[in-house]
Amino acid sequence: MNTSSASLPGGTWTLGDSSVTRFGYGAMQLAGPWVMGPSADHDGALAVLREAVGLGITHIDTSDAYGPRFTNELIREALHPYPEPLFIATKVGATRDAQGGWPTARRPEDLRKQVHENLGSLGVDTLDLVNLRMGDAQGPRPGSIAEAFETLVDLRQEGLIRHLGVSNVTAEQVAEARGIAPIVCVQNMYNLAHRHDDDLVDHLAADGIAYVPFFPLGGFTPLQSEALSRVANRLGTTPMSVALAWLLRRSPNILLIPGTSSTAHLRENVAGAGLSLSDEDVTELDGIGH
Repeated sequence: MNTSSASLPGGTWTLGDSSVTRFGYGAMQLAGPWVMGPSADHDGALAVLREAVGLGITHIDTSDAYGPRFTNELIREALHPYPEPLFIATKVGATRDAQGGWPTARRPEDLRKQVHENLGSLGVDTLDLVNLRMGDAQGPRPGSIAEAFETLVDLRQEGLIRHLGVSNVTAEQVAEARGIAPIVCVQNMYNLAHRHDDDLVDHLAADGIAYVPFFPLGGFTPLQSEALSRVANRLGTTPMSVALAWLLRRSPNILLIPGTSSTAHLRENVAGAGLSLSDEDVTELDGIGH
């Protein structure tokens, strides 16, 4: 087992006051079908989390809404007491209903409840990072985020949160949040085929703020492209490996959080992200999102 984060693709990024591996792990897939209920393979889920840390990954992304609670409880069972370099990011702003939906929950009392639920299920006194998730399942929606974000600022001042971020947001909402308090990351949908945030990625990089793409491999509908397949075939690898490697090369502030419930797939993702792309490969891949 490789325990050195230095060997992970992409190196590290300073997230707030912590140095984290740019290759991280997203824990969403550890819950049951449609991110509801317990994992179908409890021991396998624990093994994936321990393998991630064993590989040197120091950035894990989660939410108490996954399950709900089950994913955070798995993280606690597998890894608590948490090793010193481990940085756990969570998110608030949505809850779950009996049908598996994601209704918004962004009133001050909702957010306070969710922060305390995350603290309890993860077994910590302070959360490393809380992302405020806006919009809905269809994507970002315009409108002020001030009331919700200010609630998280208050919770940070109370010592319950170390760092703040925003998720599923427009560029205007990013600017609004930054006008209220510092943020360390933006977590939006972004990948080879969905590049609406290109300007935002570059703007944040210049200001030292991380950009964390969710659905880096397309999400519930995996990325499919003739150009992507062509490059992958030429390099003798998989389209998903090429997509991850492209993201790491796209900008130094991009942090990856691909998810999986398989230790073998986790190792494949790490190896794939370390793929070396030529300038010609990148030019061909850039055409997909344009």
